[in-house]
Amino acid sequence: MVYFGGLLGLIGLLTLLVRDDDVVGLPAVAVGIGLLVIGVGVGALGVVRRRAIRRRKIANGEPVPVGNVIDRAKALPRLLREVRRGTYADLPKSRTFLWLLALVYLISPIDILPDLLPVIGVTDDAGVAVWLLTSVSTAAGLYLRHEREQLPHHDPPRGRRTNP
Repeated sequence: MVYFGGLLGLIGLLTLLVRDDDVVGLPAVAVGIGLLVIGVGVGALGVVRRRAIRRRKIANGEPVPVGNVIDRAKALPRLLREVRRGTYADLPKSRTFLWLLALVYLISPIDILPDLLPVIGVTDDAGVAVWLLTSVSTAAGLYLRHEREQLPHHDPPRGRRTNP
């Protein structure tokens, strides 16, 4: 929801900045402001929802993804390598196949909803892109957690030691 809200907000902002003609019979300014407001609302709702889900998972003892976007992006090649080798079984191979299908769909000129339709035409691509980003990010975060759990645990240094 966060990504989708951001995408809607970006489309709204671009509509405000670039579009001069009416959009589906409505003034471009009204459509742009509407999409921007909806995007911010959906994004905020997504953040609240994400935090609630995280708290529920932690309370239930379920694993939650770790790492920031950059850490997860760096972990993705390692994740895919281990899935291909069969050494990481927490990600089904069907998931990587779905990721590949999503990439092909995004690159393909054939869409369920034609891109020629204003605003509505990009929603199918946006939905697939949001799902793909969310799915890849979550899988990479769970893989990072798996990697961290595999490392030998040791106590961090408590402070600088001084010799008397």
